[in-house]
Parts: sequence; C-alpha cells; structure tokens
Amino acid sequence: MGLFDRLSRVVRANVNDLVSKAEDPEKVLEQTIVDMGEDLVQLKQAFGQTLGTQKRTEGQYKQALGEANKWEQRAKLALSKGDETLAREALVRKKAQTDTATTLKEQLDQQSGQIETMKRNLTALESKISEAKTKKNMLIARAKAAKANEALQQTMSGLNTSGSMAAFERMENKVMDMEARSEAVADIGGASLENQFAQLESGSGVEDELAMLKAEITGSAEPKGALPEASSSEKSAPKDEVVDAELEDLRRQLDNL
Repeated sequence: MGLFDRLSRVVRANVNDLVSKAEDPEKVLEQTIVDMGEDLVQLKQAFGQTLGTQKRTEGQYKQALGEANKWEQRAKLALSKGDETLAREALVRKKAQTDTATTLKEQLDQQSGQIETMKRNLTALESKISEAKTKKNMLIARAKAAKANEALQQTMSGLNTSGSMAAFERMENKVMDMEARSEAVADIGGASLENQFAQLESGSGVEDELAMLKAEITGSAEPKGALPEASSSEKSAPKDEVVDAELEDLRRQLDNL
C-alpha cells in the first residue's frame, strides 16, 4: 500500500469522524425532510411536463388519424371520378399520416407507462414524507430525552455521593449529641429541683425541734440547778433577747454539724 493511499484513507477517516460528531440528529432530520420535499416538488414538475407532452402527443396522434382518414376519403373520391393517379397520390398521403399516427401511438403508450410509474413514485414519496415527518418528531423527542438523560448521568457522576452521605451522617450525629445534651440539662435541672425540695423536707425536722425548744424555753419554769442564776442585768433583759441568743447559739451548732 502506497503512502498516498494510506494518507488518503487517514484523511477520509478523520473527516468522516468529524462529520459524524458534528451531525445533530434534529438538524439532519429537518434537512432530510426539506430535501425530500424538494424531491417531491421536482417529481411533480416532471410529472406535469410528462402529462403536457402526452397531451400534445395525443393531439398529434388524433390529427394524424384524421389526416389519414381524410386522404382515404379523397382517394375514394378520385377513383370514383376515374382519376387513378390522383387516387394513388391520396393513398400515399394517407400512408404517411398512418405511419405518423402509428409512431405517435407508440409514444403515447410509452408516455402512459411513464406517467403510471411517476404516479406510483409520487404516491410512495408522499407516503414516505408523511411517515418521515411522524418518525422525525419521534426521533427528535428520543434524541432530546437521550441528551437530557446523558446530562443527568453526567451530573450524577459528578456528585460526591459518599462525601454527601458522610456529611449527612455527621450532621445526624451532631443533632443526636445536641438532643443528648438537652436531655442532660433537663435532667440536671430536674435533679436540682428535687434536691431543693429534699433539703426543705429534711430541714423541716430541725425547724420542728427548734420550735419545740423555743416553746420549752419560753413557756416552762426554770429547772432547778440547771442554769446559773442570772445577774441583775440579765434579769432585766427582755425574754425575747434571751430567746434570740439561744436561737443564734442553736444556729451556730447547726452550722457546725
């Protein structure tokens, strides 16, 4: 294989590849319909010209038959008048017109066959164009769907799904941690409240005992030999001051517990 042949094949291959890549199905289909429509117009024009030619040929054929019949009648007239020479001339003219009519009849038969063929081609082409238009719309819709699906797949392939799912998992764990902290804070608040009430409840016994002691101090007589005799200043001090002092002493004792 020569270098020129190899180079030519490479060039053709590259050109074909570029053309294939540049072909847009929608545009190519639209142009194909346009081309088929132009072919239909040209075929109709040719059909019309053939019909016109057939009409002219048919007229010439009828005229030739009429001329042949006219010269036959003249030949008969010449014979009836005894002019055989004129009759012979008339028959020569008749034969020429008859030959012409025969040739025209052959042309008419050929034209009739062509016209029938063109009619079938017109019908077939019109049917193909109608079918092509319907198929074109379907193919264009499929091409657009394929492009959209391809774009979607490219978008999906470009997404980092593993990273996205990992981010979702991290956020889920973070929300769960926030909920756990919220529950812990609520539990701590509830426990603090419970502790406060527990302290109040535990302290009520001390208060009751304190009240009993106050009642004993303020309401009962001094026990014999229990307390030292108060001085004159202490005797003159009001009883509530004594009680307050005693209460303060009990409070200090309670604080030291």
